[in-house]
Amino acid sequence: MTTTLITGGIVVSATGRVPADVLIDGERIVAVLAPGSVLLGSDLAASVDTVLDATGKYVIPGGIDAHTHMELPFGGTAASDTFETGTRAAAWGGTTTIIDFAVQRTGERIQDGLAEWHRKAAGNCAIDYGFHQIIGGVDHDALAAMPGLIDEGITSFKLFMAYPGVFYSDDAQILKAMQVSRDTGLLTMMHAENGPVIDVLAEQLYAEGKTDPYFHGIARAWQMEEEATHRAIMLANLTGAPLYVVHVSAKQAVEQLAWARDRGQNAFGETCPQYLYLSLEDQLGASSEEWGRFEGAKWVCSTPLRSRAEGHQDSMWQALRTNDLQMVSTDHCPFCMKDQKELGLGDFRKIPNGIGSVEHRMDLMYQGVVTGELTLERWVELTSTTPARMFGLYGQKGVIAPGADADIVIYDPNGHTSIGVNESHHMNMDHSAWEGFEIDGHVDTVLSRGRVIVDGGVYHGSAGHGRYVKRSLSQYLI
Repeated sequence: MTTTLITGGIVVSATGRVPADVLIDGERIVAVLAPGSVLLGSDLAASVDTVLDATGKYVIPGGIDAHTHMELPFGGTAASDTFETGTRAAAWGGTTTIIDFAVQRTGERIQDGLAEWHRKAAGNCAIDYGFHQIIGGVDHDALAAMPGLIDEGITSFKLFMAYPGVFYSDDAQILKAMQVSRDTGLLTMMHAENGPVIDVLAEQLYAEGKTDPYFHGIARAWQMEEEATHRAIMLANLTGAPLYVVHVSAKQAVEQLAWARDRGQNAFGETCPQYLYLSLEDQLGASSEEWGRFEGAKWVCSTPLRSRAEGHQDSMWQALRTNDLQMVSTDHCPFCMKDQKELGLGDFRKIPNGIGSVEHRMDLMYQGVVTGELTLERWVELTSTTPARMFGLYGQKGVIAPGADADIVIYDPNGHTSIGVNESHHMNMDHSAWEGFEIDGHVDTVLSRGRVIVDGGVYHGSAGHGRYVKRSLSQYLI
């Protein structure tokens, strides 16, 4: 096995930063040493195969994006990133592990859906990957199959309070699934929006001739996110199930989660970069020469972008500082404008829901450090350490410590990254949701299990390097 020494850098963890050298043997970290330490020899650099100079740079655990949708069928099409293209883009941006969603729909077997996702991913991933299980058809067979997911290394499942006729679960189905969650320790993940009401509002807007992408955000009103979040919390409280609410975008939904946590409930939430930076007015309401008022389709996602005038974005940043939200994932679900998003020309209800961000999450969150929204340590905690703890990977992932996988990013705070389709863009999309964003930092080097896969603007990774990672039960519960 090869040995690698990272020297001269500042190792940043969720709890602090310290000058240190990191020694890697094969795929694992074997030592974190004070600079100049002779504990392992007087000239350690001369005894290893490779030395990486991180002088003036941060050395951080590789990012973990715990919410992606590669190749997801949706709205008559499928997410444009394959596991190969999507994980390669993730690697470029300093993410070294993703957790994607295997899909089961009404009338299908959980085991068959999981097997299909293994087939899609196996041999194609540039970085390590795990799965959550979407349960879109909560019936007797699905409930019976759920405990067996743990043996497969899948310790979380996702339900939808939205999308009637596609993934939707009613309250009775949610109750039954949460009872399994309570009994097994499986973590319930919830898409919390009141889907039936949203569908009525969307139909009414369409009938009034309000068909542009902007009205996607109007139909999916924040009240329906707050209401569904509260309902999910109460069902979890009743059953004793741990709850994790995905892609929180409304400040009122955060208030519900904070209320539940203040009472000692295992109720957690994530937000995404789009809810920190983008808005109903600026993006969903955008217009261009090429697309006219359909330009906003680039940013159609669910939950939707919220009004900047109502202060949702500022509230999301605050919630990340106060730990009322615990993580930042991307909900990466990319679609091209041509032949995909344009399926909704003239009817916002038919626009495939999703934004591509897996390549840019680490940079976008680092910019929050630059602007004073987050500390350096909180950046690492939100993007790596807590995802590892929340989803049963900590110790193997999410930390720079002896015994952990050598998933490491060398990040240059004095570098610069310009985002755009002609700049840094490796996702399989014909546009960037982050066009024109400038980042005061740069991902210089990325290691996945000890192998350098990105360095100096050159990609060294390969499909098939990434391995499926079995997860244990959540390590974050109170």
